[in-house]
Amino acid sequence: MGLSIKKILKQTDHRTWDYPKQPYSFYQEWNRALFFHWKVDAAILQELIPDGLTIDLFNEEAYVSLVAFTMEKIRPRFLPPFAPISNFEEINLRTYVLKDDIPGVYFLNIEASKIISVAVSKLLSVLPYEHADMYRNNKDYFQSVFKKKNFSFAAKYEIGTEIKDKTDLDCFLTERYCLYVDDDENLYRYDIHHIPWPLYQLTLYELQTDYVLGDLNLNELPLKVQYSSGVQVIAWNKIEV
Repeated sequence: MGLSIKKILKQTDHRTWDYPKQPYSFYQEWNRALFFHWKVDAAILQELIPDGLTIDLFNEEAYVSLVAFTMEKIRPRFLPPFAPISNFEEINLRTYVLKDDIPGVYFLNIEASKIISVAVSKLLSVLPYEHADMYRNNKDYFQSVFKKKNFSFAAKYEIGTEIKDKTDLDCFLTERYCLYVDDDENLYRYDIHHIPWPLYQLTLYELQTDYVLGDLNLNELPLKVQYSSGVQVIAWNKIEV
């Protein structure tokens, strides 16, 4: 049993700016999340993001993260979830950006396990969802093959103890409360809110990350890995920025 939306909205001490005053638009859960983080060349990243965004740096260094998780119970505010559409596996490849001093993420790639969920997500948002073949056993293995772009991912892992004392880098890489997305002409921001991610140690027994975008190559071991049981997420409609 999770927290009520009212209780989630009341927890704001971890945020660096206020969430929107208007009512939220969507509820969703990002559960059993695997985080993989790479330090990369900021100049390479700048070529992959739209005009109007700048790369957000930590100690003058840029990062890209792959997040593999199970999306559950996604629904509009006044409707119940419908599991055949609202529950699916997802992988997003993201980097960290700034717009008007508001830190967020920009998705370099988003893939999901259900064709119908991809279609509905594209209909309701401008997020660049695409379908990939995925398998997860919810215990220690996650696999994805995205043939269209020759991307693939596989991880066998063991979840460890909770990380009680998060580092500043841990927070930089996980505590993001908006995402930016562009279409052919415009740049938008989606605001979100959740309590801080609970993070756990993650031991990897196998890892394959075959992702090459332009000059960005993630076919090597990540700098940092983490696991989270998940968060309940409240989201607002996009605004043009």
